[in-house]
Amino acid sequence: MSGGVPSRSSWARRIVRGPRPEAAPALVGRACAVVGLLDIAAGVFPRFRHSRMHAMAEVLPGSFGPFAAALSLSAGVLLLLLAHGLRRRKRRAWRAAVALLPAGAAAQFVYRHSLTGALISLALLVLLLRHRDEFAALPDPRSRWRALANFVLMSAGSLVLGLVIVSVHPNRTIGDPSVADRLTHVLYGLFGFEGPVNYEGNTSWTVAFSLGALGWITAVTTIYLAFRPEHPAARLTDEDEARLRALLEKHGGRDSLGHFALRRDKAVVFSPSGKAAVTYRVVSGVMLASGDPIGDVEAWPGAIERFMDEAKAHSWTPAVMGCSETGGEVWTRETGLDALELGDEAVVDVADFSLAGRAMRNVRQMVKRIERAGYETRVRRIGDLGEAELDRIRRAAEDWRGTDTERGFSMALGRIGDPADADCLIATAHKADAEPGPYGDLKAILHFVPWGTDGVSLDLMRRDRSADPGMNELLIVAALQAAPKFGITRVSLNFAMFRSALARGEKIGAGPVLRAWRGLLVFLSRWFQIESLYKFNAKFQPRWEPRFVVYRASGDLPRIGFAAMQAEGFVNLALPLPRFLLRRSAAARPCSHALAERDVRDVRDVRDVRAA
Repeated sequence: MSGGVPSRSSWARRIVRGPRPEAAPALVGRACAVVGLLDIAAGVFPRFRHSRMHAMAEVLPGSFGPFAAALSLSAGVLLLLLAHGLRRRKRRAWRAAVALLPAGAAAQFVYRHSLTGALISLALLVLLLRHRDEFAALPDPRSRWRALANFVLMSAGSLVLGLVIVSVHPNRTIGDPSVADRLTHVLYGLFGFEGPVNYEGNTSWTVAFSLGALGWITAVTTIYLAFRPEHPAARLTDEDEARLRALLEKHGGRDSLGHFALRRDKAVVFSPSGKAAVTYRVVSGVMLASGDPIGDVEAWPGAIERFMDEAKAHSWTPAVMGCSETGGEVWTRETGLDALELGDEAVVDVADFSLAGRAMRNVRQMVKRIERAGYETRVRRIGDLGEAELDRIRRAAEDWRGTDTERGFSMALGRIGDPADADCLIATAHKADAEPGPYGDLKAILHFVPWGTDGVSLDLMRRDRSADPGMNELLIVAALQAAPKFGITRVSLNFAMFRSALARGEKIGAGPVLRAWRGLLVFLSRWFQIESLYKFNAKFQPRWEPRFVVYRASGDLPRIGFAAMQAEGFVNLALPLPRFLLRRSAAARPCSHALAERDVRDVRDVRDVRAA
């Protein structure tokens, strides 16, 4: 392979033989979930028949049964919570399961007198002890937001399970309580108080202890998550950023996504020589890298090895989004991972760009129309702008964002106007005779990051919603026409997912499978702007550079896709913050990737679209 990439190392040969996760942790995790469900069933449902130990139970203290029911229920819920951690080989999950299984076995034996249930719990305990060396993964990065999420989810689960507990004793319920009474009884019981539903015999105590156990679990897990030491999300340190900038200065011209490695919400691993690095973020247990490794191609294997070691140490799923063909070849060769074409990046060669010709007719007409409407453009380096103008541009970009959630990860820098980014290029549209707004005559913004010394890569587009449609076309053309003045010979535009499938599917002679696949992509474009982004890019007659996703196993693709959507901002599982708090933390938040305006002629609904 070109580029001087060295042959596969001994470490790589070990990976090629199978980087698949061990079977034992996955089996133990599933077994733990089953045992948890059995413990919950033992704590919730009354006995279906008299056991052989019924006579022995007669001599036990009257409240021991309710206590055992609560213990069984608590152990079952906690084991269900631990099952996912066990599948990922987490050491802390293993320790907690080893402590809980004996408690669950005792509850099964005492409450339901089920020897089989107790033996199943003990068998799983033996399995955990036998494979203890395989559960060595370190904890994930975490924050105290998980405490609030845990409280919401556990409260909802406790309400549902509490309603089941209250309702599974129809023969011992006094009267016919309504659903509202049952729900009230559950709410009271979670806080340790008696509710309006009454039962005969010891059933009232059993229900009370079970509901109290659910409330206790919710409170204890929430308090633990709130007060445990916080492991903050990934942040690029000043030292790491300086080292990355030094690598980009020497090798930044190779990959158009290289400068996006400087996002400050990423972590980084360097090769042993320090000549290459891989930046990443962990999302939902997926260690997500973007673009190619930074630095000398010959040092890539060392950085990739560090990346894979880190993934293995934490039991994260390794994945790479948007790497080039060369990067995909190195990743697959050095790790044994697989690669799948994800889409194409639109790259315009400045020397070949012209508004002349039939192919550029629509763009030419739109630009001329907007210029006649009184708009003018300015293309400058960030370092040439004054602080007052930069502040106005930052505030405008924030207010003109189309969604409450910032989007972007693989092709977004996450900031505008940082002093360290003086080489970034910014194109702005102005209309002097427009009605004065909060940002003066500013109407649209394009921001580009450096791609080596002779190129730029589109970062974001923002426009005033009251501006005329076509702002994005106007500014892209302005940037391309001004590029020679800045020594720029190539401009990377948006990334178009599944571009080749869309292009081939609309041609004459396309087969039924290809047409069906294109139809599905067009349907999904209603939400993810797949087709419109491809058509927007195609208007500038670019050359298409394929980009790939690198993954471990086909079964990981749904999880990787979901993690990528979270990273890009299309899926947001975090609880939303008030708008004013989001503005205060804007500097530390990821910014969106380039937006592209829909190619529509009616002004009814011109919308920004983003690269996925």
